[in-house]
Formats: sequence, structure tokens, C-alpha cells
Amino acid sequence: MTQQIQSELGSISISEDVIGTICGVAAMECYGLVGMASRSVQEGISELLRKDYYERGVDVQFDNEDTIGVTLYIIVEYGVKISEVARNIQERVKYAIENTLGLKVARIDIRVQGVRVTDAKR
Repeated sequence: MTQQIQSELGSISISEDVIGTICGVAAMECYGLVGMASRSVQEGISELLRKDYYERGVDVQFDNEDTIGVTLYIIVEYGVKISEVARNIQERVKYAIENTLGLKVARIDIRVQGVRVTDAKR
């Protein structure tokens, strides 16, 4: 599925994968986020997605011509305040979508798929 934007020179089509990648990259800049998780959790195991597949951890809903909603599936670091991490992700992703794509964001839902204990040596 794609998002269509009309301009005076013609139309612009933005792929759902592009929007998902922009969201994933913006989210990964936030403190406390270990990584993006797949939208489908099998057997209670959430797997971290590699950088090339961030869009698989983002579900994009097209509300109308210039408004979208997104759901991000994430894995957070143990010991962080999850509500604060989620709020930071929402703000950063909203900023990235609005400034990169020129679309309005109706909502950003966060689904925490797991908590990981990270290696203290990193």
C-alpha cells in the first residue's frame, strides 16, 4: 500500500515500507530502546529486527490523504521507565514523519513486545 500526495506538479507515492523505515530509524535514536520487534510474536518470543528490516516492526494505517497512524512494536531495555521511553519514541517519530514526509500524524501507538537485559560491557 502507498500514500498518495498531490502537488501542483503531479502526484507523489510513498510506500508503506518507506514510512516504516523512517519510523524505525527515528525510534532507534531514543534512549532505552533495544530494538524493533516483529509485528507477530510467535510462542511468546520477540526477535530483534536488523536495521534493514525496521519496517517489519511498524504497522502503518492510512487515515486519509495526508493523515496517518502508526503502531510500533519495540523491545525496551530492562530498568528503564517504559512509559517515558514510549513517550520519547512517539515524539521523535511524529517529528520525523511530519518533517520528512509532510504528513500529519493522527496517532502513534506503541506495543512493547519484550524487555531485554543488555550486557553491561557495552
